[in-house]
Amino acid sequence: MGRPYRILVAKPGLDGHDRGAKVIARALRDAGMEVIYTGLRQTPEQIVAAAVQEDVDVVAMSCLSGAHGHLFPLVVELLRAQGAGDVAVVGGGIIPKEDIPSLKEAGLAGVFTPGTPLAKIVEFIREQAAARSGQPGF
Repeated sequence: MGRPYRILVAKPGLDGHDRGAKVIARALRDAGMEVIYTGLRQTPEQIVAAAVQEDVDVVAMSCLSGAHGHLFPLVVELLRAQGAGDVAVVGGGIIPKEDIPSLKEAGLAGVFTPGTPLAKIVEFIREQAAARSGQPGF
């Protein structure tokens, strides 16, 4: 079996609520993935630097402040600029349904809203990590 998938969980912007991000991080860890949590109030540049430094397969961001339309696509753009465009990016939080298509057009692999079962999120992230890493993992 290969190495554990590496997932960066991040809270971009000024949003100070991280319970959901911590729940996701724990579920991913419990599923056997290696999780790096950046903490609160990270800039897109900080998130991308951590993703590159940690050689992650997926960046999972949570945003409750309404700034997802700016912050999430900026992370995708900066990853591409750093030569890490193969890193999958997923987002979650309080995101209106009408914003989801534009986020996916901007390069997000998936967008999760409140009420999405943890098992569905974990499985989606595992699939993204497997596709990006090109190796079996756990």
